[in-house]
Amino acid sequence: MPEPLKASDVHSQIDPTLSNQWDDTTPKKDQIQEFYKTVDGLKIGLLTTIRDNIGPVSRSMAIAKRVGPDFLFLANKHSTKFSDLEQNKTAQVTFQNSSSQDWVSVSGTVVTTANDDPRIKELYSKGTSAWFGDLGDGVHNGTADDPRMAIIEVKAKYISYWKSTVTSLGFMKEVAQASFTGQVANTGVQRQLVEKDIEEMRKEES
Repeated sequence: MPEPLKASDVHSQIDPTLSNQWDDTTPKKDQIQEFYKTVDGLKIGLLTTIRDNIGPVSRSMAIAKRVGPDFLFLANKHSTKFSDLEQNKTAQVTFQNSSSQDWVSVSGTVVTTANDDPRIKELYSKGTSAWFGDLGDGVHNGTADDPRMAIIEVKAKYISYWKSTVTSLGFMKEVAQASFTGQVANTGVQRQLVEKDIEEMRKEES
């Protein structure tokens, strides 16, 4: 049900329309498992890099593998995202499920590796070649040995995500009722995983 809101509740330190959304009661272990469940169901995300004199630049990317809180992508080292990352190692990976309204944001730093990284053969699938093509020179052939193929690894530093707690019908009902009554729609919870949590996630993965 929408939550009542009083003007006296609103001040510069805490706005209940925002603070009530944060989930501080669910155990971190459960929050982490919900995070994994959400991202593992969304195979495509937006990878955002920072470009000089422009700012954030995003593109859709298939996740090659998730390792704990970190994400690996196979990418063409000649693409502009690599030149972005040469200048600024900051990156963000975002996901959204348009059916449930769930979303995830992973901010972190990037490590890139060249084609001699043995993980490329592990991550490679035949479908990957569709994004590289075979140039017919026996070298740039879209296989795992193609020198253009490299890894982008986003090492998480901060994670936030939204977990819907209502169905699609419930979402519309909450929004409509809140709009009519002046209360705040209660459609889900927002959670965050900070560096301490993320380091624990890596330890559990290793």
